[in-house]
Amino acid sequence: MKVVVLCGGLGTRLREETEFRPKPMVDIGGRPILWHIMKLYAHSGYREFVLCLGYRGNMIKEYFLNYEAMNSDFTISLGRDSRVEHNNVHGEQDFKVTLADTGPSTMTGGRVKRVEKYIDGDTFLMTYGDGLSDIDIEHLIQFHKRHGKLATVTTVVPTSRFGIVDINNDGRVLQFVEKPRTESRVSAGFFVFQRDIFKYLGSDDCILEREPMERLAAEGELMAYEHNGFFYAMDTYREYEYLNDIWNKNQAPWKVW
Repeated sequence: MKVVVLCGGLGTRLREETEFRPKPMVDIGGRPILWHIMKLYAHSGYREFVLCLGYRGNMIKEYFLNYEAMNSDFTISLGRDSRVEHNNVHGEQDFKVTLADTGPSTMTGGRVKRVEKYIDGDTFLMTYGDGLSDIDIEHLIQFHKRHGKLATVTTVVPTSRFGIVDINNDGRVLQFVEKPRTESRVSAGFFVFQRDIFKYLGSDDCILEREPMERLAAEGELMAYEHNGFFYAMDTYREYEYLNDIWNKNQAPWKVW
């Protein structure tokens, strides 16, 4: 079962880090956030990835082209018979990564549609290249198989970015709650799709989260997997700092490997 990761967005709200590199290449603890996402899936045995590249996608290609050299000791023989021997192994020995250019301005649904040719099974996984979680991938897949629908989206209860102020008619504050958890659930990515999802996707301007998802929901083909553990999307510099802080303190919930 392959894992599709959307890696093509501009990351405009994290401009301090993404002006010169794509958001999936922004480091958490010295490794790109993309690496952390891939390690989560690999922990459950899913090591075949299709990366949908866009903005500064060449940097992601260069990262994987140089991966062996940058993550191993090696001996290089120079001259006409030049060769490189890698002297040790790393934890990503059996990863298989397809790097697919899906256009600099293609929308999310269009990016998934463009990699249809690389999906050779009936079921595949998909997520965004900027969200970390301690989700149990196997439980997610089992949930998807049990309900038998075309699509599963993982949902979480978010924490409000703002304090909530309860005010009476006279303007007196009755209650102040700093960044409470809301009642509604939101999408966290970590999708499971049947191959027929491609019938719902259009051209490059297709936004997965709009017409395709709305249509799937209207037809009763979209189910929600409720995740109540850790989830954090890296959209701003403050969130980037938070993720690095808990990683450096060895308190990262997503490090399940």
